[in-house]
Amino acid sequence: VQLQASGGGSAQPGGSLRLSCIALGNIFSVNDMGWYRQAPGKQRELVAGVSRTGATNYADAVKGRFTISRDNTKNTMVLQMDSLNPEDTAVYYCNAHVQYFSGDNLHGSDFWGAGTQVTVSS
Repeated sequence: VQLQASGGGSAQPGGSLRLSCIALGNIFSVNDMGWYRQAPGKQRELVAGVSRTGATNYADAVKGRFTISRDNTKNTMVLQMDSLNPEDTAVYYCNAHVQYFSGDNLHGSDFWGAGTQVTVSS
């Protein structure tokens, strides 16, 4: 199983960016998914999460600006980031709890995608 993240890049304050993440592999089910970020000199923090049923939660800093969504049929997740500000600059990571097959056995584990850089500056 692997998570592949894409999107990110640079934007001006007030601009928008979109991050995507797809879970690939011999997957039985993708459960909770989320986006985390880590700014230089800071700890990794949860940005937004979405359950398999679509329930969402957001960090206070991004509420009203970011929208998380997922497509269970494609094992994908999207983070739409609007009204970006310089404090959103960080490396963003996707995370998912995945149930997967290894041989005949079903396993469950958390997986992380490679980080993608988001830079907001004028």
